[in-house]
Amino acid sequence: MIFYKYISEFLFIAFIMLVFLGSLLAVRAKVLMHGVLGLAVSILGVSGLYFYLGSMFLTLMQVLIYVGAVCIVIAFGVMVGKTPTEVEGLKLKAGIFGMFVSAVVFILLIFSIKKTSWKIPIKMSGDFSIEHLGYTMLTKYCLAFELISVLLLAAIVGAIIIARGGREEINS
Repeated sequence: MIFYKYISEFLFIAFIMLVFLGSLLAVRAKVLMHGVLGLAVSILGVSGLYFYLGSMFLTLMQVLIYVGAVCIVIAFGVMVGKTPTEVEGLKLKAGIFGMFVSAVVFILLIFSIKKTSWKIPIKMSGDFSIEHLGYTMLTKYCLAFELISVLLLAAIVGAIIIARGGREEINS
């Protein structure tokens, strides 16, 4: 029996399950840090799907930017910020309304997927390698790249100041 034919299907199903279970944990977690962990697992599953589709650059950027930066900053904010004394549970009416809206969106997505004509894309000419992209980002778009990094640094510093309760000190 040849098992390598089934490895592709197994990986696809495993990545889909990571996305599904991670998002379920992110939405239904009672502890906020568990929700952040669920978000990270879900994002890792999406990056696995990018890997499955053969896009190594998107895989690496998904892991580096979203898991390595966004989830870590959220976890840092949760740990530094004040903990809520009482967590209110989801009310039944809000939960039923959320399920209804989710079902409607799911049905609309299914209809739009069925109506879409999935034509094979035409091969594009050009260099789409990671090396070329990195070279272009650090030569032609160097100013935009540096401005984004300064903006992210300012956002992180501002989040730390606000989380530590420094807003009152700034205003006075």
